[in-house]
Amino acid sequence: MLGRTLLATTALAAAMTVPAAFPDAAAAVRAIATLSNADNGRSVTVHQGDRVRVQLRAVTRNGEKWAWDEPTTSAPDVLGRDSGSTASNGDASADFTASALGAGDITAHRRCVVARPGHTCPHVTPRWKVTIHVK
Repeated sequence: MLGRTLLATTALAAAMTVPAAFPDAAAAVRAIATLSNADNGRSVTVHQGDRVRVQLRAVTRNGEKWAWDEPTTSAPDVLGRDSGSTASNGDASADFTASALGAGDITAHRRCVVARPGHTCPHVTPRWKVTIHVK
């Protein structure tokens, strides 16, 4: 009887023990900075290991649709790009990981697509840019 009680108590204690650190504990506390069209020209500070998500939306007006290309980084050693894509509606997105201390720019360009017959697009490609500082 004492053996069974001792065994049950040991099993219960083992089941209730919480590990000091989970393997994914660091991943659970990483922050995600989400950037959009409105963040153009900003400077943002993140911490090493944080993620930066860029979600740019196409703009349609006056017979023009302004579509985005995929966001890129000027410092891939500081901001590693995990993914990037464009959508048929002109939107674009990308995910980056702040992998090293330093700074880098994330940029994307808009291009005009004629949305109304007879309309002519201007020959400009405005740039969207955000500077990321990784601490």
